[in-house]
Amino acid sequence: MAAKERIDWSECPLVEVKPRVQSGAPVLRGTRMPVEAIVDNFDYGMSVAEIVEQFEIPPDRVEAILSYAKGHRVAHRISGPLSAITGRR
Repeated sequence: MAAKERIDWSECPLVEVKPRVQSGAPVLRGTRMPVEAIVDNFDYGMSVAEIVEQFEIPPDRVEAILSYAKGHRVAHRISGPLSAITGRR
């Protein structure tokens, strides 16, 4: 079965989760910016400078989020559409 890495944001002081903000997704504290968007864009090849420009976030906060994410990835099993594509369960 394929595994997708997720990040445990529970101990990151730069992140907050509020049920009425982005449907409870972890966001950069004091904003509506989902932190997964920062990490995903970096993983897809955007530089820190490009993320800063695109999302208007201070570079030190982007770097701190990426640093935290690097040390707190957790693998979770996924099923459903991906298993249908890969042929694995």
